[in-house]
Amino acid sequence: MSVLVPQAVINRIVQLRGQRVMLDTDLAELYGVTTKRLNEQVKRNIERFPEDFMFQLNAEEKAEVVANCDHLVQLKFSPSLPYAFTEHGALMLGNVLKSSRAVEVSLLVVRAFVQIREMLSTHKDIAAKLDQMERKLSSHDQAIAGLIDAIRQLMAPPPSTRRGIGFTASIDSKPRNKK
Repeated sequence: MSVLVPQAVINRIVQLRGQRVMLDTDLAELYGVTTKRLNEQVKRNIERFPEDFMFQLNAEEKAEVVANCDHLVQLKFSPSLPYAFTEHGALMLGNVLKSSRAVEVSLLVVRAFVQIREMLSTHKDIAAKLDQMERKLSSHDQAIAGLIDAIRQLMAPPPSTRRGIGFTASIDSKPRNKK
């Protein structure tokens, strides 16, 4: 994998615990090291990786990630729980690994996270505009329905207010018995 495509990096970003993260296996592949070596470097420099930079998945999260991501099938058979790195953790990994490739990959990973953030903000703007248009359309629909009702009332013949001439007997009424 000599040339990294940012889309390939974006596809490896997953959402866990409300954060966008990359797993240690994906980062190790991108940085060109084994997962074991990557985790060794993390453990040697654990003070550089607070909880908001890195966390370890639990068994349920691991099963969910394996089920949702086809490229992580080999993780299914691993007895260890993988680590997840946020944008800042992935950048810190580049500093810990200390290689020219690590610097290049760190830049790509950060750009991928930024691109995802920009796409999400764009989608939020579009969603807000759609909501605004729906509200406007529903108010127009109500106004049109009111106009149609008014037109129907005007088109209906007015009820006759004139009384007929003569005696009108009600058929339903019972005759009175006189005593």
